[in-house]
Amino acid sequence: MSIGPFCNRDTATVYREASIPEAAKIMRQWHVGCLVVVENSERGVKPVGIVTDHDLVIEILATELEPGAVTVGDIMSINLLLAREEDGLWETLHRMKSKGVRRVPVTDADGCLAGLITLDDLLDRLLSEFSDLLKICDLEQHRDSGRP
Repeated sequence: MSIGPFCNRDTATVYREASIPEAAKIMRQWHVGCLVVVENSERGVKPVGIVTDHDLVIEILATELEPGAVTVGDIMSINLLLAREEDGLWETLHRMKSKGVRRVPVTDADGCLAGLITLDDLLDRLLSEFSDLLKICDLEQHRDSGRP
């Protein structure tokens, strides 16, 4: 099972030149805790980093930096873990675990941003699938017991 169908295609993005207040406003507008930092390419936008609400707190607020004097590119994570749409679900989960990341930009065959997969999204989806499997087991047990 590939990761493509699991990723959120409606992904909040920002350019590295954006100011910190600008990034915070986008996060608030989209109700998200991270933005994929992108740059333009001939075929679309390519992910080059990620910035989280945690980054804003730790790198800006906690150090008492002036938010307007810093750009997203100054604080974004550049050791970016990426997944391709065709990557396997379990392979991607394993890579997320080994790198200790909760959010992974997903790219298409051209390396352009196709979406974002988050640990929370995966957990919701997997729990829903497991719940459906449990219902099947319950129905089978009910049927096998001879009860109507």
